[in-house]
Amino acid sequence: MLDTHARKYVQPSIEKTAKGLVNLGLTANQVTWIAFGIGASSGLFIFLEQPILAVLTLWFSGFLDAVDGTMARLTKPSSWGTVLDITFDRIVEISVILGLAFAFPDSQWALLLLSVSIIVSMTIFLTVGAVTEKQGMKSFYYQAGLAERTEGFILFSLMILLSPYLTIVTLIFFGIELYTAFQRLMEAKKILQS
Repeated sequence: MLDTHARKYVQPSIEKTAKGLVNLGLTANQVTWIAFGIGASSGLFIFLEQPILAVLTLWFSGFLDAVDGTMARLTKPSSWGTVLDITFDRIVEISVILGLAFAFPDSQWALLLLSVSIIVSMTIFLTVGAVTEKQGMKSFYYQAGLAERTEGFILFSLMILLSPYLTIVTLIFFGIELYTAFQRLMEAKKILQS
């Protein structure tokens, strides 16, 4: 929801950074790899009991993730870049979930439920993007929903910083992901049956 509706407020910073990195000679795919490396380290920082570093690396990787897409649109978008971007996004999320699961074994069952809900929601998202003829500003149809990347980062941050409430926050995230999956499924039905 925030990615869809609030992007216009942060887009000037994203564009300025993207243009600066293009001028430095970096490609969108190189920034995708950098964002991936930084983001994947967040799980390690969780495990090493460095929650502030974990949150900072998570958000910085998210910023670079937005920048790489803008860089691609400023230069030459590629299908390979889209595959890298979506795959690395999921690996960063997995890193956070695994870091939390290893650091807080009592919450593993809730983290497993969250993982399942993310898989279901992303399966719908990616399948609709693949089968629909609609396209947005990305190289595929982007299905908005209650839980998009920014909401996920907010909830992951709460899970990391409020570890005594990890199970509760994780179950809230799980519910939001399930609602998003249902939202996307209903939208898919409208799009594909019209």
